[in-house]
Amino acid sequence: MSWIYLVLAGLFEIGWPVGLKMAQVPATRVTGIVIAVVFMGISGLLLWLAQRTIPMGTAYAVWTGIGAAGTFLVGVLFYGDPTSLLRFAGVVLIIAGVVTLKLAH
Repeated sequence: MSWIYLVLAGLFEIGWPVGLKMAQVPATRVTGIVIAVVFMGISGLLLWLAQRTIPMGTAYAVWTGIGAAGTFLVGVLFYGDPTSLLRFAGVVLIIAGVVTLKLAH
C-alpha cells in the first residue's frame, strides 16, 4: 500500500507547479494558489504515509522523480515548454532512476 501512496504522492506533486503557473495569470491567480496549496498538502500527506514503510531517501527520490517527469510532460503538452532530444533523454534518465530505486527496494 505504501508504494501506491508514494505514486499518488508523486502524481499530486505535479499539481502544485501547475497551480503556481496558473497563478502567474491575473485571471486565475487565486485559483492557481489554492490549487498549489491543496496539491502540496495532499502530496505531503501521501508522502508521509508512504514513508511509514519505505526508506526516506528512496521515498523522496521517487516522489520528486515522478513530480519532475510529470511536470515536464505537463509543461510540454499544455504550456508549450521547449522540447529537445536531450530534454527527453533527461526525463528518461529520471524515470530509469525511479524504476531502479523501486527494483532495489
